Amino acid sequence: MHRFGKRTTTILAASAIVLVGAGVAFAYWTAGGSGTGSAATGTSTPIVAVQTSVVTDMAPGDVAQPISGNFNNGNDGPVFVATVTASIATVVKAPGAPAGTCDASDYTLATPVATVNAEVPVGTGVGSWSGATIKFNNKPAVNQDACKGATVNLAYVIA
Repeated sequence: MHRFGKRTTTILAASAIVLVGAGVAFAYWTAGGSGTGSAATGTSTPIVAVQTSVVTDMAPGDVAQPISGNFNNGNDGPVFVATVTASIATVVKAPGAPAGTCDASDYTLATPVATVNAEVPVGTGVGSWSGATIKFNNKPAVNQDACKGATVNLAYVIA
């Protein structure tokens, strides 16, 4: 086996120390710089309030009937709903109804703002709202025959 002299051993040791030190130095090098990126937020489409309660034939002096429903949410995720507000959109007289006036003043929509304060999940017929009522007003001094068979169309606004 070949033996190195003291001088060769010293040179080899010094070379090893320099190489190891250089490797350590390379391991800790850093560099500055900059870059750009972006992120996007989605949008939502309006959800639909669907009346699920059935209001039976109303007559003067009847009791108020409840109005309730659920939602159709076609978005990719849940949508927060604070309230559903009901209103009488139109009153359509029945074909062949007696002459006279039949309009929204013949009906009372009570508690038209339903508080939901919930996330409505994705889907059809999901979530719920309730609280409004509708009734036919009794106007004793007025002939209300013009309202026989009338259709009361309700509108719902979601907030």
